[in-house]
Amino acid sequence: MQDWMAVCRVDEIPQLGSRRVAREQGLDVALFRTSQDEVFALLDRCPHRGGVLSQGIVFGRHVACPLHNWAIGLADGRAREPDDGCTPRFDVKVEQGVVYLDAAQLASHATEFTRPTAGPCTRLAADAAGSGCAGTA
Repeated sequence: MQDWMAVCRVDEIPQLGSRRVAREQGLDVALFRTSQDEVFALLDRCPHRGGVLSQGIVFGRHVACPLHNWAIGLADGRAREPDDGCTPRFDVKVEQGVVYLDAAQLASHATEFTRPTAGPCTRLAADAAGSGCAGTA
């Protein structure tokens, strides 16, 4: 059974926009809201060069990375072709206007990811093995 943690209200996420949720360990989680009021949660890191996805433009069910305009699927975290890569996703639910994230995922999922500080992006072993999109646990 999942233990859900309230993180904000839906109306605190701009339509076609985002909001960040800080974590004790690892990078922030980005919450995205579509024009249809769907809410998605991804690690706030583009799989290409580590761009901050919460600063990107939401269109349809995708977000465009602000660095190189990669289109990342909000439902699965996968880059749209011809680009290749993925960012970890988090389980999210909305009830009575409140957004919840899985507390266990928030505490431990994808905590090994970092942002590049300079130079070419190097993939961590977990990223190179494809674990970023394979699952959520």
